[in-house]
Amino acid sequence: MSDGDMAKAAALRYDPERDPVPVVVAKGKGFIAEKIKAIASEAGVHIREDKELAEYLVSLDLYEEIPPELYPVIAEILAFIYSMDKRRKIR
Repeated sequence: MSDGDMAKAAALRYDPERDPVPVVVAKGKGFIAEKIKAIASEAGVHIREDKELAEYLVSLDLYEEIPPELYPVIAEILAFIYSMDKRRKIR
């Protein structure tokens, strides 16, 4: 399997009181990517499948802030997560 065919995953942290923008807190390819997804799933963390975004995020350093060109897509993801969390709290 070539590197381009391997599963890739990255985890972001965004705590507005601590981080000015989201940062990459975990990343990996292959087995590590699958482990990141499994841990997130077990913890009830929302997972977004987006190969192009994962490819870009995996290229960043750990604890690196996401670059400004990714703000729109990350904002969309955060808005979705916040709306899902809000729905859960209403139930």
